[in-house]
Amino acid sequence: MLLDLFLCFAKIGLFTFGGGYAMVALIENACVEEKKWITHDELMNVTVIAESTPGPIAINCATFVGYKLKGFWGAVVATIGVVLPSFVIIYLIALYFNRFLEIPLIANAFQGIKIAVGIIILDAGINMFKKMKNKSFLSYAILLCSLSLMLAINYFSLKLSTVVIMLVSGFISLAVSFCSKTSAKEGVLSKLK
Repeated sequence: MLLDLFLCFAKIGLFTFGGGYAMVALIENACVEEKKWITHDELMNVTVIAESTPGPIAINCATFVGYKLKGFWGAVVATIGVVLPSFVIIYLIALYFNRFLEIPLIANAFQGIKIAVGIIILDAGINMFKKMKNKSFLSYAILLCSLSLMLAINYFSLKLSTVVIMLVSGFISLAVSFCSKTSAKEGVLSKLK
């Protein structure tokens, strides 16, 4: 099982360009759909938690899956598996970086990879939203507002962190949830009187 964990996450780390968000789609495919190590809900929860904690999202997801399956050593093996290929590739590229980007074929390939990474991230987000339970008007409103704000930030080159958008979205969601639970309790109390 430890070898399977290592190889699975090494493959994810080796064939993913674009960082953690692009890896989420591959982690979902490998760990949820193929191997059934975790459920989709667990992946969504760990993605949210991994995004709000220090460290790259893919490493946090790998650590969670490894820990769930094989405890401490599973977490270590999965984390090394997802990190090692990227580390080796970046190390080799760093040795010859200037000469590497002078090759027109490589420079053009990187331009194409940028576009593909954006599509992979968008696809992962759409799939996660489709599978999300209990979609409400609020979830659609937060999605549309966040997307519009992110497009405006990129288009107008504004200096606003995505962390701020996440915190505001979380605060709004918690406030609406708290208000709806409070009003439901008051409705029950008024019926009892």
